[in-house]
Formats: sequence, C-alpha cells, structure tokens
Amino acid sequence: MSRLSGKVAVITGGSSGIGLASAKTFVEEDAARVYITGRRKDELEEAAASLGPRVIAVQGDVTNLADLDRLFDRVKSEAGHVDVVFANAGYASPAPLGALTDEHIDGLFDTNVKGLIWTVQKALPLMTAGGSIILSSSIVASKGFASWSIYSASKAAVRSFARTWSSDLKGQNIRVNAISPGVIETPAYDHMSMTKDEVGGFFAFASTITPLSRTGRDEEIAKVVAFLGSDESSFMTGSEVFVDGGLAQV
Repeated sequence: MSRLSGKVAVITGGSSGIGLASAKTFVEEDAARVYITGRRKDELEEAAASLGPRVIAVQGDVTNLADLDRLFDRVKSEAGHVDVVFANAGYASPAPLGALTDEHIDGLFDTNVKGLIWTVQKALPLMTAGGSIILSSSIVASKGFASWSIYSASKAAVRSFARTWSSDLKGQNIRVNAISPGVIETPAYDHMSMTKDEVGGFFAFASTITPLSRTGRDEEIAKVVAFLGSDESSFMTGSEVFVDGGLAQV
C-alpha cells in the first residue's frame, strides 16, 4: 500500500512548479483525490488533465474568500473531508529598502500570509483527526539576502504559524509543519520582475551556497511534502523541514 492511499488532499498553487510536482507525487502515492487550485484557468486545467481523473482543478485565488469558499464547498460535497492541506500558493518579488511600495508589501502579504491563513482556516472544519497541514515557507525566512526583505518576512510569518498552530490544534490530532525550500528552478521565475540574465545570475549564485553545488528540484520538494502528508510523519508537528540543494534537514 502506498503511503497516501485513500487520502483526500488540497494543494493551492497547483498549476506548476512545486504544487504541480506535489500533486503528481500524491497521485503516484495513491491519494484518492487531489484538488489543485490556481488563478490561471487554462494552465490549471491543463495541469490537472496531465495527471489523470483523481486530480480535480478548481480555479481560484487564495486572496479571494469567495474562491476559497467555493473550493471547500466542492470538496465537502464530493469527498466529505480533507486529510492533507498543502498551502503552497504564493509568489516572490524583490525590492530593496528605499524602493518599497504599498503595492509591493500588500501584494506579498495578501497572498503569502493572509491567503495562507484563510486557506487553512477554511479547510479546518473538513479536516479529520490525524490530518496534516503543510505550509510553504522558504529558507529566506532565516536568511538576509538583499532586496528580499518583504518576501522573507512573509515566509518568516509562515514558519511561525507552523509552531503556533501546532499548539492550537494539538487537541484535535491535526499536525502542522512547514517546508522551507532553497532556490528551486520553477516557472514562477518567469513571472517575476527580473530579467532573464538576472534570474540566471541568481541561480548561479544560489548554486554556490548549497551543499550539493546546485539548486533544488521541484520533485525533491514534492517527496518531502508527500512524507509530511503521510501517516509516517505522525510524530512530527511544529517542525520546519529545510530542503536545499537536494538535502533535507529538520
């Protein structure tokens, strides 16, 4: 029996990158249903179609409460419960101190922090005992890279949620963990305000500071997410798992 056999999962930000790789791994690990969300309908539906009938696309934006209500209403009517929530939706955008704007700050915190809060809170009534909530943080939550202050702060908040929500939910037997990847080459970088040369330079720099001298891969992150969603991780809650250059560390 595969480790996610029969489980119902929700993965936000599932159109590409880590979210899509995680959905693929969940299917391979025999999850019964995997609901994936994303803002771009065509891309989302194409992603779901590529993974087969157990993956259900529900278009929506985590900053829109009505979209989240529609997602979990559908999960409730079709599956009745949720075993695993991977709150993965988010984005990165650099800006140095002195050039910060309300738009930049609000955009990152609305998606990476508030969107994650509402995702988990709205999923909670459907979660079963023994369920798993996995939050998408980042190594930048504890690093000091120039121009990444607001994104880093948003991910530090996520890391904190894993610890505090574990205490909130310990009486319900629902565990909460955060995963903090290093630099992963995903399509998300295509939507950032950086030139192709700047992105290439960033990847080259990241490779020099990782244990295996390379950036990480989305399928490596997906394997850790699948472990955290499985009963094999029932001893873990409030943990932060770092995955950097192919190496995992709790």
